[in-house]
Amino acid sequence: MKDIFDKGRGKYGWRTIQMRLWAERGVVMNHKKIARIKRDYGLTTKVRRRNPYKAIMKKTKEHRSFENALGRKFRQERPGIVLCTDITYLPFGPRTAYLSAVKDVASREIVGWHLGRSLQMDLVFRTLDDLKRNAPGEKAMLHSDQGFHYTSPEFIRRVREMNIAQSMSRKGNCIDNAPIESFFGHFKDEVDYKSCGSFEELERLTADYIDHYNTGRRQWNLGKRTPAEYREHLLREGG
Repeated sequence: MKDIFDKGRGKYGWRTIQMRLWAERGVVMNHKKIARIKRDYGLTTKVRRRNPYKAIMKKTKEHRSFENALGRKFRQERPGIVLCTDITYLPFGPRTAYLSAVKDVASREIVGWHLGRSLQMDLVFRTLDDLKRNAPGEKAMLHSDQGFHYTSPEFIRRVREMNIAQSMSRKGNCIDNAPIESFFGHFKDEVDYKSCGSFEELERLTADYIDHYNTGRRQWNLGKRTPAEYREHLLREGG
């Protein structure tokens, strides 16, 4: 158990430890016993701090917002239909990179992403290009905040050409986009991005983590499945 805890750099709670004990070691252990062992051996889980960063940019008259069609309906059963997106910053050394990602609300998979050196519009355009590879389903919806990127006329045009509808969080309500915020939180907890010596190293680290997140990282709320496994489960169930 300590080996699993150490591999998680002290950030795994009892649920993750329990899943990994079962998946990696074939060990079934009661959560009360895990909590007791953690307490007895001083294995205190580090609690993720809330990210205070929020980019605020004024919109021009050409920019427009959309209604919150998602409405926090995060329980979805059809993969490829409800997607959410956002951008987070990743400081490394004296520099900062920006990670744009799209998450499938049903399967919890990351289905499009791009790491950029700046907040120029190309960051979200290339994210859309990556999303196309995963062929969103018919009548798909992309939910975001009301940031400058997502309200720009060019972004709106490109999303419309992909036959995707837009939905936006209300101002000052980050919970409206909780699924993608959760992914960014786990990324920052589990990836040692601050130690990267170059943008290229950070890009490789990001690609490896997203692959692990989709295909190797089991989640309690997905029935101890990975997002990729859960997508297949939903498809088999007719989602």
